[in-house]
Amino acid sequence: MLVAVFGAGYAGLTLARTLERTLPADAELVVVDESTDHLVQHELHRVVRRPSLADEITVSLADALGCEVRQATVTDIDADAGEATLEPPTGSEETLSYDVGAVCLGARTAFYGLDGVREHATPLKRLADAREIRRDFLDLTDGDRAVVGGAGLSGVQVAGELAALADERGVDAEVCLLEQAAEVAPAFPDSFQRAVHDALVGAGVTVRTGTAVERADAESLSLADGETLDYDQFVWTGGITGSPALDDDRPVVRADLRLGEATFAVGDAARVVDSDGAAVPASASAAIREASVAADNIAALVEHRREGSGGFEPRLARYRFDVPGWLVSVGDDAVAKVGPTVLTGRPALALKTTVGAGYLGSVGAIREATDLVREELGIDAGDVEAAPDDIVDVSGTE
Repeated sequence: MLVAVFGAGYAGLTLARTLERTLPADAELVVVDESTDHLVQHELHRVVRRPSLADEITVSLADALGCEVRQATVTDIDADAGEATLEPPTGSEETLSYDVGAVCLGARTAFYGLDGVREHATPLKRLADAREIRRDFLDLTDGDRAVVGGAGLSGVQVAGELAALADERGVDAEVCLLEQAAEVAPAFPDSFQRAVHDALVGAGVTVRTGTAVERADAESLSLADGETLDYDQFVWTGGITGSPALDDDRPVVRADLRLGEATFAVGDAARVVDSDGAAVPASASAAIREASVAADNIAALVEHRREGSGGFEPRLARYRFDVPGWLVSVGDDAVAKVGPTVLTGRPALALKTTVGAGYLGSVGAIREATDLVREELGIDAGDVEAAPDDIVDVSGTE
């Protein structure tokens, strides 16, 4: 019996590591990802200012997993038939048939069909994106302007890094953060929004809310209010869309995460409605917790099918969204909301860094976790391993 996990981001890697421990010995597990490495996405913005952090936030899948890891791009999935079309880096297209599977392909940056935005903006999804953003910003001089479109967590974090990089270089370049909603971090609680706004302003970022981008050319943005905003660098973090393997869609799945007869969708690849009927925000924390539910359900289906049992399939576990809080960094500052309490400054930064290190520890990357804490906080972390359930949301995957 073949169990396939498509994608090795937060959801896929967590799910695969759990299945390695829980699947019966005669079940074969394969993980398919276009990369040979797992990227800790919520720390990616740090590479804009500190390129050396790339090694600390990259985990080899071969080191993290003991099962077969196949490098290929998933171009299509038939969730009911249990078939996936794969495109290896070299070689012809192939079909992988599986008995039980999980789609954990994450999401891509959404450009919403806005004229010129895809062509002229740099997203922030890969290490190559962070390095390009850094290179472009280092070319700016006094009086230049970098515009970041979208003030979700990713936009907040990259704007903070650019403002801090300008300070470090002593360059009087403006960093302008645009958000079409009325507040930054629009999907989050009011107290968190206010603290994030204040941290951005304190870092020197020009914050413009209620400001929508309509189109872009090589030198300027046309805004919905008719204004033309010139720029020298343009970064876009304006939202997410689905994987091409799912026709660029993020299909809705219910709390059992079932996408097809024996296929589950986990993490940002789908829009999850939890057991309370609430829409689950796209986030690392949700993806990790969903992976635990998916692992239980996959194991239950595998056991049912191995036994050749007739009648009803096993009752599946259901996911309920519940995270202890939210975290975001803003340059050398950070904002944390844990329960009713909002923290800023070094306590919040320390919490964010140790949460990131705890996640690395949870996927077996102890060296990377220790190095991350040492570089970010200047202390020796020792053993920083933590369980995924302890993670406060720091993803910025919107």
